[in-house]
Amino acid sequence: MSLASWSLFVGALLVTMVLAGTLLGRLPLTGAMVYLGLGALLGPAALDVLRPDPYRYTEELQLLTEVGLLISLFAVGLRLGVPLRDPRWWLPMRLALVSMTAMVAMVAALGVWLLQLPLGAAVLLGAILAPTDPVLAADLPVDAGSDPERLGFCLAGEGALNDGAAFPFVMLGLGLLGAHELGPGGSMWWGLDLIWATVGGVAIGGLLGSATGQLVVFLRSRHGEAVGLDVFLGLGLVGMSYGIAQLCLASGFLAVFAAGLALQRVRDVPRPHSRPLPAAHDSQGHTYATLATHSHHASATMRDSVQGFNEQFEKLAELTLVLLVGAMMAYAPALPGTVLFVALMLLVLRPISVAVATVGSSLSLSQRAMVGWFGIRGIGSVFYLLLALHQGLGTPVTDVLVTLTLWTVAASIVAHGVTAQPLMQRYLATHKQRRNKARPTLLHGPKKPPH
Repeated sequence: MSLASWSLFVGALLVTMVLAGTLLGRLPLTGAMVYLGLGALLGPAALDVLRPDPYRYTEELQLLTEVGLLISLFAVGLRLGVPLRDPRWWLPMRLALVSMTAMVAMVAALGVWLLQLPLGAAVLLGAILAPTDPVLAADLPVDAGSDPERLGFCLAGEGALNDGAAFPFVMLGLGLLGAHELGPGGSMWWGLDLIWATVGGVAIGGLLGSATGQLVVFLRSRHGEAVGLDVFLGLGLVGMSYGIAQLCLASGFLAVFAAGLALQRVRDVPRPHSRPLPAAHDSQGHTYATLATHSHHASATMRDSVQGFNEQFEKLAELTLVLLVGAMMAYAPALPGTVLFVALMLLVLRPISVAVATVGSSLSLSQRAMVGWFGIRGIGSVFYLLLALHQGLGTPVTDVLVTLTLWTVAASIVAHGVTAQPLMQRYLATHKQRRNKARPTLLHGPKKPPH
């Protein structure tokens, strides 16, 4: 296709998604499902316009998926207004660590037993498919917010954390295949890939996000400087946190997520004897410059501006990446056992891993069932697949990895997309009813027994 043809197609697609956005909200569809179908239509299996061959364009596709993940992880951090020291983080952390570790172990066992893979390849397959996806989880109609509903917070937090937490297991699988140095007795893997990558990534991103946010708010509210270009602020913080973490051999994914979370937590230090701005008397409201430089409003203005752009960029990244995944399906012909493997992944292994991770938690049975179902696989798995292909593994292993990863991702996009709206709406309605029933008791206390 020529540049003019591509311009026409992309422009028409973007405008159509805007016009049909409200309609899609009423149907059991998500944007990701539409993009997946369009990608398959444009791919080699149909119109043969898109040819994102994962074997030939490994580096380019890996870069695209990595950038998309970074944007999404930063956006999730900006949406979650709960500090890491808050007890509400315990459950997402358990899901991101315990559930993911259980998934890696179960998929590895399945790979050895059902698919006859060598142990290293089976562990690598488990690590690729274990993380849930923050890009596609954004389609779930749940607002994480600063005072989040528990289910939405768990799903969003898990998806953000386990994309970084999967990295050590990917390195373990590559090490067992001889493509990565594990060190004597696995010492390099334990010390560098597991402990330092995780702790260092969170620390680097958290410190950088907090320091940058506080500096910008100080310059704006005290000196009227550094006003505007909030788009550059968000992208710059993503780039710096990822770059520093990678240069320090820490997890860039966790660093970017922690940077977004830390930036969201930056608060104003009002000037002595100052007051917040009164409500505006006209429809225009206060100007951006007035709000951005006021000591009571600088931090909120900064966060809202960065978040607004980042969420739009996240949607554009989702469109691009899922479109490519749809076209890549032509390079993943179904192998014997593919359908059984995908069904076990979504219907059996994920619920078991969640049950293991939530033992002793206060989640209700319905909440556990919802978390067990919505283990969305997506762009994170595709990135780690491309990372593995970049290591030059043998053809039989790579063919299995490509087929099972892409089929699992495609099945997840469709199955979770169809069920997301009705299941989440029913759950939220039930949750609201229970909360309303409990409210009179909380307000008026227990009823007195009759005389």
